[in-house]
Amino acid sequence: MRKVIVAVALLAGWPAASEVTKSEPGGFVSTHKLVIAAPPEKVWDTIARPSAWWSKDHSYTGNAANLSIDPRPGGCWCEKLAGGAIEHARVIYADRGKVLRFDGAFGPLQSGAVTGTLTFALKPEGQGTAVTVTYVVGGYHPDGLAGVAQAVDGVFAAQWPALKKAAEQGA
Repeated sequence: MRKVIVAVALLAGWPAASEVTKSEPGGFVSTHKLVIAAPPEKVWDTIARPSAWWSKDHSYTGNAANLSIDPRPGGCWCEKLAGGAIEHARVIYADRGKVLRFDGAFGPLQSGAVTGTLTFALKPEGQGTAVTVTYVVGGYHPDGLAGVAQAVDGVFAAQWPALKKAAEQGA
């Protein structure tokens, strides 16, 4: 847990983490757009395998192989721990090749009374897929939500190059 908090804090000033589209004391919205040279179904399948693209540096165990997503409503975005597991988020909407949506407060947000909705929206674009990732967060956190918005956004932004590479190369 400490490793995740430190990593999030270090990314707070990262210049690429400038996609916070709305920020208030009670919440924020982070939006990212990317185009992946792969069909929507392949991109969706890749998203559903976070071990192929999520950074080990932003996990509780330091090993992305411990991450998994069960891409059906009620399915878990989970991480195996030595003595158990952590649920990062729960799938609330799954339409293969179109939308994968989660309900979950990631990382240090879990220690507050916070709700987060993470949506991957996929649309065909040419020979590839336009992906819009939106994370809407609201609630109460002792550190304030506006203050952590850039850091959380930065952690998500850091994942997209690896997602793109994994989907395009079939990693």
